[in-house]
Amino acid sequence: MCSIISETTSFGSSNLRMMKTTIISRLTGFFIICGLLLFSGCGGGPSNSKSMDTPTTGTIKIGIDDSYSLLLDAELFTFHSLYPNSQIDTLCRNEVDIINSFLRDSIPLMVISRKLTRDEESQLNSAQIFPKTTKIAYDAIAFIMNRENPDTALFFDQVKSIFEGRIKSWKEIAPKSKLGDLKIVFDNYKSCNTRYLREKFNLQKLPDVCFAVQNNAEVINFVEKNKGAIGIVSVNWVSDKSDTVSHSFLKRVVVAGISAPGSKDPNGAFFTPHPGYIAEGVYPFTREVYCINRQAYMGLAYGFSSFIAGEKGQLIVLHTGMVPAAMPVRLVEIKH
Repeated sequence: MCSIISETTSFGSSNLRMMKTTIISRLTGFFIICGLLLFSGCGGGPSNSKSMDTPTTGTIKIGIDDSYSLLLDAELFTFHSLYPNSQIDTLCRNEVDIINSFLRDSIPLMVISRKLTRDEESQLNSAQIFPKTTKIAYDAIAFIMNRENPDTALFFDQVKSIFEGRIKSWKEIAPKSKLGDLKIVFDNYKSCNTRYLREKFNLQKLPDVCFAVQNNAEVINFVEKNKGAIGIVSVNWVSDKSDTVSHSFLKRVVVAGISAPGSKDPNGAFFTPHPGYIAEGVYPFTREVYCINRQAYMGLAYGFSSFIAGEKGQLIVLHTGMVPAAMPVRLVEIKH
């Protein structure tokens, strides 16, 4: 009896030691795995950044050409209201600086008025980055004038002559004018507005009558104080009457009408950058606006660009005086 008890006890102790060793080994492995997961979760690599933002949550910074800051303010206000767990900060600069930041990977998304060039795309592709470009709007250059300037209608050919350096004073536009020399004011020499007009008229450089300030708001301030000045801004800065900023600017300056190319009839049609005229193509200074996204996953940059291109975002585009890329706009003639 004692012998049997002794053997049983010996067998049980051996089993117990083996069980303890197995449990300790498994627990050690479990804690090592947990530690590795915790360490990787604290890292800043690509996998971590991808897990931090989704199409409707997370935090990013995007680049915005200053010409479209009012539009993007409205878009972001609505997006953040719909998706309160998202935070999109903005880098608002001239076109050149925004594109450089995008190429350096400082921002995952930008809103500008041109597509990437082949060289820019090749630079990104060589790093295995294949950006997605989404057209979001049709924009227009607005020519703004002082409210005391009586000559607020210009022939297209006169505008061309100004930028080619062949017209330098108001008397060459209106012989009875007392306004003196012309002053053309841009927001910035590196802006999309200067690039657009150089390309439009195939210019190597701008004429001596051109000056630059710092941003679109300063252009409007300068024109308000100088009767002989013509300011160059994006139309959304002077078109949204319900926006307090745009409306206050619109009360301080006049938006000039421009004729169709080749027209010389003073009683002919002069078009302002109204959305209907932009959509129909009769206003001669129009361009396209794009969201360009370099995120390789469906993150917040993807979600925001999709929002702008969607129904709600396109309604905001129309509201700010530009033409939505995905919604038709037409003029309706009312006969009395």
